[in-house]
Amino acid sequence: MTAPLRFLGGKGGVGKTTLAAALALRDAGRGLRTLVVSTDPAHSLGDVLDRPLGDEPRAVAPGLWAAEVSGEAQAARRVAQIVDDAAESVPREVLPAVRAHLERAVASPGTVEAALLDRLADLVEQVPSTFDRLVVDSAPTGHMLRLLTLPDLVTPWIEGLARSRERARDADRMFAGMLGHRADDPDPLLERLHARRDRMRTLRTRLRADAAVHLVLVPERLVWAETQRAIEALDEAGIPLATAVVNRVVPGDETGLLAVTRAAQDEVLGAVRARVGNAVEIPLLAGGPTGAAGLTGVAALLGDLG
Repeated sequence: MTAPLRFLGGKGGVGKTTLAAALALRDAGRGLRTLVVSTDPAHSLGDVLDRPLGDEPRAVAPGLWAAEVSGEAQAARRVAQIVDDAAESVPREVLPAVRAHLERAVASPGTVEAALLDRLADLVEQVPSTFDRLVVDSAPTGHMLRLLTLPDLVTPWIEGLARSRERARDADRMFAGMLGHRADDPDPLLERLHARRDRMRTLRTRLRADAAVHLVLVPERLVWAETQRAIEALDEAGIPLATAVVNRVVPGDETGLLAVTRAAQDEVLGAVRARVGNAVEIPLLAGGPTGAAGLTGVAALLGDLG
């Protein structure tokens, strides 16, 4: 069964955005409501699709929607929401200092990652109700691995915060009881922590059960070395590699300089086949395919890629 969540990762510049767009276009052509999303800070998905894109999904072809998600923009919106929530419970004279602190936090890598993770959860929750397939054009390898494993790190942290809050509530109830008061009012903060905990648990389960990771590389020694480290990291995280996609493979019948290049590629291709087995090889193409017409030809080359 083809995984409904597809993540394409790899070193920058190996062509993963083009292949993600082509894969999404192929799925859409098969009658599947498909959303392709870029989480790479250096967005180029809109350029490849030849369409202006933003954070919200936009129809770009029959059955195909696309979006470019900005972690920084998500973080700014998230912090603004926290400020609004704080305005209801923080003394008015303290609120400016709280707002200033939170606005400085927008630039924090942890804030950006958490906001991007929330947006990913939003998108995953729309499969299969709104979309049949979600194709993610990920940031370079390290960022993709971090995003995929972040629910494992965040969930225990949220659970710890919830336990601390529950202990504080228990203490409040005890003291209120000693004074003859009741302390059974709803706790909005605890409710939000429980909701976020449940959401991260669900996302973690979906990423393990419904996601396929495709690593894209070009047949060069240094790129293959980085890809091997990514495969090992996926193994350690319990996330299986679905496929390796070797892009820009020089045809075997070339002569001259291209024949020399192909000879060097053969060494890497042999190592990839031995390590992965089910690699998909995409030949070197003239120019950079863009738009639905250009990507259709690439889509036809994807072979057994799900």
